[in-house]
Amino acid sequence: MKIDLTQNHNVIEEYESINFSEVINKYQDKGTQYAVSVLEGQIESGYLIKLAAFRHLRDLQRQGNNDFPFKYSVKQANNILKFAKIAPNVDTGEPTKLMPWQEFIMTQLIGWRSLDGGKRFSRAIVSVARGQGKTYLMAIIMSYSYLMETLGLENQDFLVASINFKQTNKLFGYVKSMLRKIVEFEPFKSYAKEIDLSIQTDQIIMKQNNNVMRAISHESGQYDSFHFTTAVVDEIGEIASREKISKIISGQVKIKNRQFIQISTSYPDPTVPFHEDQKMIQQAMEQDWNRDADSYLGLIWAQDSLDETFKPETWTKSNPLLNLETEKEVLMQGLTDKRDSDMLAGTISDFQNKNLNMWLQESTNSYLKLSDVERAIVPDFDIHGKQVYIGFDYSMFSDNTAIAFVYPYLNAKGEKRWHVEQHSFIPWHKAGSIEAKEKQDGINYRELAKQGFCTITAHEQGMINDDQVYEWLLNYVEDNALEVVFFGYDQKGVTALIKQLELNTSWNLMAIRQWTSALKDPTKFLQKAFVESSITRLNDKIMEKALLNAQIYEDKIGIQVDKAKATLKIDVVDAIIDALYQGMIHFEDYSDVNDPEKQIERMTPQQKLDWLLSPEAGLIGDEL
Repeated sequence: MKIDLTQNHNVIEEYESINFSEVINKYQDKGTQYAVSVLEGQIESGYLIKLAAFRHLRDLQRQGNNDFPFKYSVKQANNILKFAKIAPNVDTGEPTKLMPWQEFIMTQLIGWRSLDGGKRFSRAIVSVARGQGKTYLMAIIMSYSYLMETLGLENQDFLVASINFKQTNKLFGYVKSMLRKIVEFEPFKSYAKEIDLSIQTDQIIMKQNNNVMRAISHESGQYDSFHFTTAVVDEIGEIASREKISKIISGQVKIKNRQFIQISTSYPDPTVPFHEDQKMIQQAMEQDWNRDADSYLGLIWAQDSLDETFKPETWTKSNPLLNLETEKEVLMQGLTDKRDSDMLAGTISDFQNKNLNMWLQESTNSYLKLSDVERAIVPDFDIHGKQVYIGFDYSMFSDNTAIAFVYPYLNAKGEKRWHVEQHSFIPWHKAGSIEAKEKQDGINYRELAKQGFCTITAHEQGMINDDQVYEWLLNYVEDNALEVVFFGYDQKGVTALIKQLELNTSWNLMAIRQWTSALKDPTKFLQKAFVESSITRLNDKIMEKALLNAQIYEDKIGIQVDKAKATLKIDVVDAIIDALYQGMIHFEDYSDVNDPEKQIERMTPQQKLDWLLSPEAGLIGDEL
């Protein structure tokens, strides 16, 4: 059965269409009970948790399939919950009774196993709004992994990390306090003596077998020489680069029972790796038949819409502690006060970001919202034989050279739409290498080049190669049989490529002044098209990052896009706006594309000859 939720997102409809009675009757553990409660509507939950619950039940069904080498161990799931019952909360010194959503986290992380007995989920995301106790939960997981999963093993490494020393010590302090309490009681008291457990300032060590848990901040990033069995990184949503995180993951590849857990709320910058990973795992859960991300867990408690900012009855989606009667009144009052004060201060985005766990653009002068940019994604688009408007933004120093393609079309309902694609040429001369360029921009250009979204410059010194750009563009137009209606470019970007196009094509070339008065209309048109969903795009990370980096610059005579700092790339947006200089009026009667004389001007010599010899031209008699 191929279930695809990427378009309709109707998890409950799919759940109700499948008979899950066999697995529901067989599995009566706390984790499965929570999943059923979510899908039966007994617990208010967001779309992403509905997806996680649905995935759990579907995976229970597919156990034993040849393409699914995993199993759900109720015994392992129960073991972590038994351990949690003796793990004290550092604030009270006593164990805290876990809520169903917390039990779901524990059982998903520990209960799912590979067929050889190791943990299924080698990577996991746990995301929930601020103040929901996720640090306490991770302290339980780390304590359990360190004490229980090292039995009979030596020289095992464990990691507790966060963005800086202070934040790292917060989580590590939870773990130390928890372990000190646990080893006061048998059988852990005797075991601690047997292994000579030593709880130190920045590490916990079993001296007898050299199993070590280390606290290492992301700032120091000293992960190179370790092979962590379990690694937890707190507040990972603030980390802008994958460089240091990759060291953790690469060090785990030979560890059988490895697990890397990322925990965080949402952060203002939606272009960080943590958000990219969330989108990836969301898609993996939506594509139920796809086995590509079977080892990646996503548990994300978040609101579904910004409209819910004013619907407190829905806030349990991101703040599941609201379901706890002893906490509900105080927490709801605190959330309401925070929302109202942020509204008065003009910083409501902070409340939405941290307290509702929603990704958005924080800056008030951001050009586009994340939700508008993501809503425009389509899986594919047939460009062959289409009319196209091309925009060109030439590289200056470290900037990329971007070519944008705008394809006007009518959808199935006859509505006017514009599809946009891009191809970028990536220079690395100023950065020193393509590796350094990727780190500087926070974009994996080499991987995106394989996907066809960019080309790494062929120039020896890493500068833009005009001939390479020219040849790529002409081949692209010819291979796809495109009819180039318009080619707009920055007036300052008069390059050898432009001269070659003037000499060798019949394209309508136009130099566009990069003034607010000249750019205000296409700039506003592009923004409006995203908001009104009249524009579509592919899942292209280069374009997405440029759209989210763009900010509005306004003066007395108009507007245009700008960027906050040099390393933020918006070249693609500039190129799209240049293409829309004419592309936005494609469907209007006064557009050049609807002028018969202009249509003839755009023809190649062969096309003109074919037209002259056709009856439509009216230049030849029927007798011929």
